[in-house]
Amino acid sequence: MHPDWIVPDWPAPANVHAAMTTRAGGVSLAPFDSFNPASHVDDDLAAVAENRRLLRQSLPAEPLWLNQVHGCAVTNEVANEAASGPPAADASVAFQPNEVRAVLTADCLPVLFCDEAGVVVAAAHAGWRGLAAGVLEETVRAMRVPPDRIMAWLGAAIGPHAFEVGPEVREIFVAQHALAGIAFRPALPGTLDGAPRKWLADIYALARIRLASVGVGRVYGGGLCTFADSRRFYSYRRDGRTGRMASLIWRE
Repeated sequence: MHPDWIVPDWPAPANVHAAMTTRAGGVSLAPFDSFNPASHVDDDLAAVAENRRLLRQSLPAEPLWLNQVHGCAVTNEVANEAASGPPAADASVAFQPNEVRAVLTADCLPVLFCDEAGVVVAAAHAGWRGLAAGVLEETVRAMRVPPDRIMAWLGAAIGPHAFEVGPEVREIFVAQHALAGIAFRPALPGTLDGAPRKWLADIYALARIRLASVGVGRVYGGGLCTFADSRRFYSYRRDGRTGRMASLIWRE
């Protein structure tokens, strides 16, 4: 793997392998410089293909790329069987060896999963809409193992000092889980009635709350901010037109 990629620091079984790419080590030109594996962001497709070829050298098989739609659908398709193109889903699971699961992000939260026996792995794309729709809960259910045997790793996402949202976003999460209120703090002065006009959201805390609600207590990672670290990470909120990082997981 590229030395600048991020390898999860979690107690996964030895047969489970995972990584999150950074923007270093590829061939894409600005503003996608340089390791952009996403084909939907207006980068030169020849550069994307070369970045994916370089990525493939570190993997046992071609990843199952998804058409991510900010929902909660989970797929278990095999990459070479997805003949009609990438499945419209925001998470995927694998029960067989060397099936590489992948999600693409540039501020949204990538979450990688495995069970303690190293039998099943999964990857989920969790922006605030996907989190609210239940993509993490659906991924846990799709793994078909007891939640207390699952561990999760939170990759780089927009941090709590940069993720500004409207009051309607906070209301959605608090209505679903009362504890979610601790993941928000006011970002701007209030209106005449004292209500904040904007909130800063902690997407890592929201993910931990959602996972804990379905029995997944072993959650690692979090704390790497895509918005703040322009050297390593793409950020849609920071740059607008930009590339994506890939978060990948598979088992032997």
